[in-house]
Amino acid sequence: MESKVEQAEPGNTAGTLEAAYPKLVQPFCDPSTKKQNTHHQVQKYLFPRIDMSLRSSVANGGADKSSSSPPDGGQEKQKKLLAADAGHFSMIKALHLADLITELNGFCGFMSILSSMRYCLGPPTSYGPIYMALAFIPFGLFFDFMDGKVARWRKKSSLMGQELDSLADLISFGVAPASAAFALGLRTPLDTLLLSFFVLCGLTRLARFNVTVSTLPKDATGKSKYFEGTPIPTSLCMVAAMAWCVSQGYVVGGKHGVIGGVMGDEEQSWWGGVHPVVGVFMGWGCAMVSRSIHIPKP
Repeated sequence: MESKVEQAEPGNTAGTLEAAYPKLVQPFCDPSTKKQNTHHQVQKYLFPRIDMSLRSSVANGGADKSSSSPPDGGQEKQKKLLAADAGHFSMIKALHLADLITELNGFCGFMSILSSMRYCLGPPTSYGPIYMALAFIPFGLFFDFMDGKVARWRKKSSLMGQELDSLADLISFGVAPASAAFALGLRTPLDTLLLSFFVLCGLTRLARFNVTVSTLPKDATGKSKYFEGTPIPTSLCMVAAMAWCVSQGYVVGGKHGVIGGVMGDEEQSWWGGVHPVVGVFMGWGCAMVSRSIHIPKP
């Protein structure tokens, strides 16, 4: 390269540079006549770019390492579609198939919440709505598993999909179980405060996962070796326990009332007493935000 520049004639700098860097000099050529602009314009535009290229090469140890790890084409395409102003519903084009499956997870969680509300409006012995509320949550878990499998199968992932997954998990495995517990009888002010603590712990755990997922130890396939704190879908254990309570009549207005009874007077005290069983939700929330609990990934 140096020999070509040194042998260039004083008035033919642009021609020499075009021979050495045809792709960079091409913008200064007229595509119809192939006439070159003055060599001063070429030098003004080209030499800074050469200098920047050399600096980048030295900073990377003499080689452009970015070329060895090209960006995810799916992510780049999704970013362009989201940034483009192409109509009210253009965002739908940016969704991958895995993202649509994640949306079904959120749908199941929301339907569970509505079913819990419907149970509160009806007679306490009409268990159909509460059973539906509890049944929607495992379906949400099914879609939560499937979206990851589809993303790996199609080799398409996105930051938007990661955020969608966290939001859907919060609805299906955080808000929905807490709503079902409220419907089954954990309705005093202190009960609702502790149920809110459980939901906020789930929210915090998901946010921490999004931030630290890149720093956790990885296996040969690139997946994290363990979960930090109990994953929020483990709340299905409490969902199964609530289903058993419904079958045995351990609900408000049921044959046995809320399991464990209530501490305090629900009508006389301002805080309305507290059901000891709500402590299970509080403990589960603490386990989710723990940093010392490591759950191996399957």
